[in-house]
Amino acid sequence: MSNVETFRYDNRIVRAFAISTAVWGLVGMLAGVLIALQIFLPALNMGPYLTFGRLRPLHTNAVIFAFVGNAIFMGVYHSTQRLCKARMFSDRLSWAHFWGWQGIIVCAALSLPMGFTSSKEYAELEWPIDILITAVWVVFAINFFGTLWKRRERHMYVALWFYIATILTVAVLHIFNSLAIPVSAMKSYSIYAGVQDALVQWWYGHNAVAFFLTTPYLGLMYYYLPKAANRPIFSYRLSIVHFWSLIFIYIWAGPHHLLYTALPDWAQSLGMVFSLMLIAPSWGGMLNGLLTLRGAWDKVREDPVLKFLVVGITAYGMATLEGPLLSIKSVNALSHYTDWTIAHVHTGALGWNGFMTFGILYWLIPVLYRTEIYNKKWANIHFWIGLTGILFYVLPLYWAGITQSLMWKEFNEYGLLTHHNFLSTVTKIIPFYAMRAIGGTLFLGGAGLMSYNLWMTCKQGSFEAETEASAPPLKTQPIDDGHDTYKHRWLERLPLTFAVLTTIAILIGGLVEIIPLYLVKSNVPTIATVMPYTPLELEGRDIYIREGCVSCHSQMIRPFRSETMRYGEYSKAGEFVYDHPFLWGSKRTGPDLAREGAMGRNNAWHFKHMENPQSTSPGSIMPRYPWLLQNRLNTKHTQNKIKVMRKLGVPYPDFFEDIALTRLDQQAEKIADSLREQVPDRLDDIHADREIIALIAYLQRLGTDALKEVPFEEEF
Repeated sequence: MSNVETFRYDNRIVRAFAISTAVWGLVGMLAGVLIALQIFLPALNMGPYLTFGRLRPLHTNAVIFAFVGNAIFMGVYHSTQRLCKARMFSDRLSWAHFWGWQGIIVCAALSLPMGFTSSKEYAELEWPIDILITAVWVVFAINFFGTLWKRRERHMYVALWFYIATILTVAVLHIFNSLAIPVSAMKSYSIYAGVQDALVQWWYGHNAVAFFLTTPYLGLMYYYLPKAANRPIFSYRLSIVHFWSLIFIYIWAGPHHLLYTALPDWAQSLGMVFSLMLIAPSWGGMLNGLLTLRGAWDKVREDPVLKFLVVGITAYGMATLEGPLLSIKSVNALSHYTDWTIAHVHTGALGWNGFMTFGILYWLIPVLYRTEIYNKKWANIHFWIGLTGILFYVLPLYWAGITQSLMWKEFNEYGLLTHHNFLSTVTKIIPFYAMRAIGGTLFLGGAGLMSYNLWMTCKQGSFEAETEASAPPLKTQPIDDGHDTYKHRWLERLPLTFAVLTTIAILIGGLVEIIPLYLVKSNVPTIATVMPYTPLELEGRDIYIREGCVSCHSQMIRPFRSETMRYGEYSKAGEFVYDHPFLWGSKRTGPDLAREGAMGRNNAWHFKHMENPQSTSPGSIMPRYPWLLQNRLNTKHTQNKIKVMRKLGVPYPDFFEDIALTRLDQQAEKIADSLREQVPDRLDDIHADREIIALIAYLQRLGTDALKEVPFEEEF
């Protein structure tokens, strides 16, 4: 055929992302094991840069964006070329994408331990890095869609649909959730506040799981599972239903992370209903994968690649059944803020993302190096070590989570809380934390064994830098939609139309939920006594954010008798109108702090507690923060913070920034004077210009506005 074109697939970029996947996977998992130990062995918190509060977001970012992210790009760059029968659109863009993404990971690894964080879960990176992420993602998008444009295969295979949805949706989520006004080179404030910030964050947070941890991996499943099994996917028609229903429904489900909070009830109900609807498309995808292997189970027993893929797909099914169940309000009332949620998340992260990645690596590396796996026995050992690690990780945390919730809610015969002291619930579950650390160590050990096995595979093989292929150009191919009665194939040959329809599908849910929260004032009723933070309290809040306190402490009292008796009046939407960002949290390793300022603890208690938590709370697993007593409070940007807050709608008086430092010093001196009275034996350690003073000011402020009777205009 004279019109056939010869071309070469680029395997170098695939290898680069594969190596990064393995390396960053080990780094991220090592960080996970460390924080798993730190959470019950506080002596392992090596401050100020290597504490649980600072390493926890480093771990999540490393495993999500470094390990999983590189794995996604590895699979996308390998499979897209073959599905499109074309080399990637631009080698330069491919390498710009690779090095740009590694640069982002390095920036995260440096900035998060240094305390530069927005505190927004899965979106902690500060504004300069967010801009870099946007730029690199645009490079990736141009390279991908350019490849679709010059493809030699008329119809786009199902894997490409999921890649399209991933690229478009992640862009929308990242841009809108990251909107902020910079205060300094590494500090910014979200343009959203309180309830609105919470909804936008969990619209992003839930769908970051959906469209970064799920949809691209479904695309990889649709490509690599048939390749590894040497069988066609079970049902083309089921894949159509799976794709469109999943991307439309998923985007609505974010509010299920905010059940029983100050979020309006209509938004909570929408999130719950659509979360339950997610079961159908999620299980449709799982069954489509597993049924592809019908009649091939003997091969599964022998092939480690298929073992990993089958367990990964099964874990996806388990996680996507449990997620909707946890969104049922009665179940969520038991599970939320407990370790049950952590177990649920890691069923998906370790089982779905981890095992799918391992399976793809075991299949792909031998293909790239034109050889066999160096040691298939080691790969099987890795499978069993990894599976045992998952069980040791999630099962103790399920038990711990249910134990926590039942203890929090238990009342005695007198109608009082049986475990009024929150610490008693913490010490009860320490053995489960130890088992979790063992599970994480096993999983890390398995990944290390895989890395060595793949390294030896590379050494015994010969790398094929470019794979030669041939195909006729697209314009010479006849258009044949076959006999498909669903007429979907016409859409599969129109990438632009497909992308537009995908964008419309994912925007509908977000717009329906978010726009009313901004346009309808009754959704966030104001409270006359709620006032802006003083300059000292604002600085203290930023220290609270820097140290990652939100990882362990919530600031949201739900309307349950057990919570109002323990913490005080339940939280109202109007209390958070000046919170940029919101700090409701998603886990209670420690007690809720929404009403901390009304608990009656004096300044000396907080001073001693931050220096050595065990001195005020024997048996506490909270780490020490002695540097807060030593570090001078940096007020270089205080005035600019006030200006930015005013731009965001916080009603500071005009020119208040001119007297902000004076007000800050006055409040700091009052707190320092009270400490000198309460702990006269520590006079040498009490200074008004230290960070501990600002943090105390913030903690003592929490929850006090609701107790006031004077509107803030008269007081401020």
